[in-house]
Amino acid sequence: MSAASGGRRVYVTGGSGFLGSNVVTALAARPDVELVVSGDLRPPRVPVEDVVVVHGDVTSPGSLAPQFREHRIDTVVHLASIVNPGAATTVEQEYAVDVEGSRHVLDACVEAGVRRVVVSSSGAAYGYYADNPMPLRETDPLRGNDTFPYSRHKRLVEEMLAEARVSHPELEQVIFRIGTILGPTVGNQITALWEADRPLEIRGAASPFVFAWVDDVVGAMVHAVAGGGPAGAYNVAGDGVVTVREIAAAMGKRTLRLPAWVLSLGLRVGHALRLTVHGPEQLDFLRSRPVLANDALKARFGYVPRRTSREALDAYLEARAARLAAPA
Repeated sequence: MSAASGGRRVYVTGGSGFLGSNVVTALAARPDVELVVSGDLRPPRVPVEDVVVVHGDVTSPGSLAPQFREHRIDTVVHLASIVNPGAATTVEQEYAVDVEGSRHVLDACVEAGVRRVVVSSSGAAYGYYADNPMPLRETDPLRGNDTFPYSRHKRLVEEMLAEARVSHPELEQVIFRIGTILGPTVGNQITALWEADRPLEIRGAASPFVFAWVDDVVGAMVHAVAGGGPAGAYNVAGDGVVTVREIAAAMGKRTLRLPAWVLSLGLRVGHALRLTVHGPEQLDFLRSRPVLANDALKARFGYVPRRTSREALDAYLEARAARLAAPA
C-alpha cells in the first residue's frame, strides 16, 4: 500500500472474515488510504502487505478506543458480526457480538474522535413480513423480527445508530443494508437451501432474492471510505430479483412446491420432536424475504453495482461448478 499524505486512516473490525478480508485488501490498494488496521480475534488467512493486524475484540468494552487513538484512526469500517452461527452458538453470544459489540464500537469512535463509521447492516433489518413494500426503500420502517435473532439484532443496532446520530452528530454514519451476498467461495444457510435435490418453493409465494456480488459490497464500502459518498443509509443489491424457481432452473433442478400450511405443520412437528431447530416461524423467512431497491445507492451515494442479481447468481454458480469439477 502506498502512503498518501493526509489519506484516510482506517480500522476494520472483523478484518479477517470473508467480507472483512476483501475490504482490507481493497483499501490497502488505494493510494488515498494512508493506513489500514485490521482488527479481529484471529489473524488473517492471507496477510496483506503493510496492513497492521491487531487483536480486536468488539465484545471487550474499552479495548478499541486506545487502538483507534494509537493509530490516529479517522474512519472505522464495522463488519464484526455473527452471520452464520454454528450449532453451538447461543443467541446470547450472537447478541454480545452483534448488538453490544456495535455499542462498544460506537462508544470507541466517539471517545477517540473518529470522523466516520461505515456499518454493515442488512436487508434483514426491515424484517420478513408479507406486507413489506416491494421493493423496500431506505425510508421504509425497520421491523426486524423478534423471532429471528439476526434480523432483530440488525434492527436494534440501527435503532442504536439512530440515537447516536442525535447525541453525536459529529460522527458521520454510512449504513449499508445489504442483500444476500454471493461470491466465488460463499457457503451459508441461504446457499444451502439450493443444494437439495429439489429446492423448496412455497406455493403462491414468489420469494424472490436480491443478490449483491461481494466485489460490489466491497466497492460500496471503499467508496464510503475513500470516495466520500454522503452519510446516510443505503440498500446494497444488484438490479432485479431472482426467484427460487429461476435459481433451481439455473442449477438444472426442479423445485418442490409445498403449500404454506404443509410446511408450517412439518416445521411445528419437527421442532416438537427435536428433529429441527427451526419452528413454524421459519415460514416467514422462506416466503417474505426483503426485496431491496438500490436507487439511493446509485443516485445519491454515487455507487453503481457492476452485477445485477441474476449476474451475481450466474457468477456464483459458475464458481460452484468449477469447485465441484476440481479434483479432490
